[in-house]
Amino acid sequence: MKKFEYAKAITAEGACELSGAKTRFYGGGIDLMGEMKDYLVSPDRIIDVSGLDRQITEEADHWLIGGATRLSELVAHAKLEQSVPGFVQAAQEVGSMQIRNVATVGGNLAQHSRCWYYRQPDIKCLKQGGSNCYAREGLNKFHSLFSEGACISPLVSNLGVALAALDATVQVMSQGSVRDLSIESFYAAADLKPRAHHSLKAGELVVSVKIPKQRSRSAYLQISEKGAFDWALVSCAAAAEIENGIARNVRLFLGVVSPVPYTVERAINFLEGKPLNEKTVSEAARQLLADAVPHEHNAYKIPMAQAMTKRTLLALEAS
Repeated sequence: MKKFEYAKAITAEGACELSGAKTRFYGGGIDLMGEMKDYLVSPDRIIDVSGLDRQITEEADHWLIGGATRLSELVAHAKLEQSVPGFVQAAQEVGSMQIRNVATVGGNLAQHSRCWYYRQPDIKCLKQGGSNCYAREGLNKFHSLFSEGACISPLVSNLGVALAALDATVQVMSQGSVRDLSIESFYAAADLKPRAHHSLKAGELVVSVKIPKQRSRSAYLQISEKGAFDWALVSCAAAAEIENGIARNVRLFLGVVSPVPYTVERAINFLEGKPLNEKTVSEAARQLLADAVPHEHNAYKIPMAQAMTKRTLLALEAS
């Protein structure tokens, strides 16, 4: 690890003023230290943003969550769990209690790739600026089934998948400006640019997340190799309004199968105006995975993702 300057930000504006081309923001939930130890990144200055806004504020039609809010604070918030249970379920699946006590909303959203080829300092993969995605022909057990670009490293953020289903927006700040990004826009660059992990520009900081209350039912489920304290193999998030047993305004996303939260419009459109029963959710799951392109070691994700989709949609009906 190379030497660096350290600064602890008091305000988001101050953090952005301190930022530059060779700086990185640091908050719980992002593995910056690991990347630095492997010489994947070598910032000249680290700006600690873990002490910034961690308020959970309820408004008439939405929730506003500070970017530095700890995941354990989300899990412990009873009204938030009642209003947007899928979001809280996603937070609860992150790591262990010790990790959730320090991991932040912004850090979880802005995580970098967990691909072992990217994390291997002796290999210069496509995401490191090389010319090959070694996972395509190598060990790809944990990699994507869908990818628009050449890199098949998947999205690993729990919150990103859940927030996509809830139509949330992320407020990001840089020097002199603030912009709002949908979750799809927040991750879009990762599907098109091999070196990108998300769409944040250099010096942009996640300051808050806005979650509409427009869908009263939401759910998030994931499956991992271990029962706890493990990354998801596949995750699924869904949200909808259900009146008289009929689903309306359905949103459905998969995680860890693509560099972005993955959805298919035809599967969502199929569910619109229908009851969520075994027949309809099975067909939606089939449509959602119809275009999957498995690699040598990850075809198991297709039936797993179909099962997770059915379980998550049925959880909406049961909630």
